[in-house]
Amino acid sequence: MDEHLARRLTGVAGIATATGFIVEVPLYFVYSGPPPDANVLARLLFGIVALVCLIVFLTAFRELVRRVSPAHEWAASLACAAGLAYTTVILVSSGLEAGAVIAADHPIDPTITVSGTYILYGSISRLLLALLLATVGHILSRTRLLPPWTGRSAYVLAAVNLAFVPSLFFGNTPAHFYAANGWGTTALMGALLSYWLLALGVSACRSARRVGPAGAPSPRH
Repeated sequence: MDEHLARRLTGVAGIATATGFIVEVPLYFVYSGPPPDANVLARLLFGIVALVCLIVFLTAFRELVRRVSPAHEWAASLACAAGLAYTTVILVSSGLEAGAVIAADHPIDPTITVSGTYILYGSISRLLLALLLATVGHILSRTRLLPPWTGRSAYVLAAVNLAFVPSLFFGNTPAHFYAANGWGTTALMGALLSYWLLALGVSACRSARRVGPAGAPSPRH
């Protein structure tokens, strides 16, 4: 994979991931009580597809770093590992939620009923994302693969995610902002990640225009 393709794939996968998450998050706020099964399964499906796209994004980003700055390949590998661990945790959580909803004979709110997902979606995910974002921020700041704001914003999001790690001590009420499964800990953090990935994906796609196939400068620029 040459640099042009790596940039293009990183951008497209980032945009696809963000789109899936952006569609998923609002579905959590459609109903005030236990949502119908169709709502829960639909939002989980969008999330699962987005997570698969995230795997593509992480792999393409690691390849891009390897091509442009081999000295930072270790950091790209760390970011990819953290991202894959995060993806696995969320996929397991999604499976637990879907299974509970499918098995129940009446509508349930899996964000409350499935207690095993509390810190999987919360503290564990926040810590893994903080590691991923801090590492990506380090790479982008040192290699200048993308505009400077991408690295700075990654550091900021990493710090915000770290701030939510202690939320496991503050109960399990989804309506509360700072709780193990609170909307701040889960939905807000998901939304911030979504729009950051969208902006990063667009930036990566735009950067691909400046690099022709096999890494040669594009004749249009």
